[in-house]
Amino acid sequence: MQRFRSHSDHSLDPKGRLNIPARFREVLKEQYGSEMLVVTHWKECLRVYPMAEWLSIEETLLAKGKSQSNLGRFVRYIIAGVVECSPDKQGRVLLTPALRSSVKLQKEVVVVGMLNYFEVWDKGAWEAETELVREGFDDYSEGLTELGI
Repeated sequence: MQRFRSHSDHSLDPKGRLNIPARFREVLKEQYGSEMLVVTHWKECLRVYPMAEWLSIEETLLAKGKSQSNLGRFVRYIIAGVVECSPDKQGRVLLTPALRSSVKLQKEVVVVGMLNYFEVWDKGAWEAETELVREGFDDYSEGLTELGI
């Protein structure tokens, strides 16, 4: 089974287009049979889902989301940011100005695989996030042990 793994540095072009890594495009074709993507803003990055993964999230929200009273604002925020797209012939997707500004993406970005989706981070924000993880690495021991990792 192919997954979105690893990370790579990229530069957005002047129109805000991002070149999706070839290995990620391959996962889209092989694992999902489609390059159709859903992009939305998340806390400090953009999340990019294959359409099938996004539809599963929507179904979960429809079936169970209303039972979580504190999720209404969150769902509104995430759904309002949704942009559907597919890579062009050069493997690029347009990250709209609204998406870019919502997470403060500049020209230099990092694309990060998250197994069943991937994220797009501003390079400076990614470096700060990575440093936080390194500093608190021991905080993850218990959870990893519970997972058998």
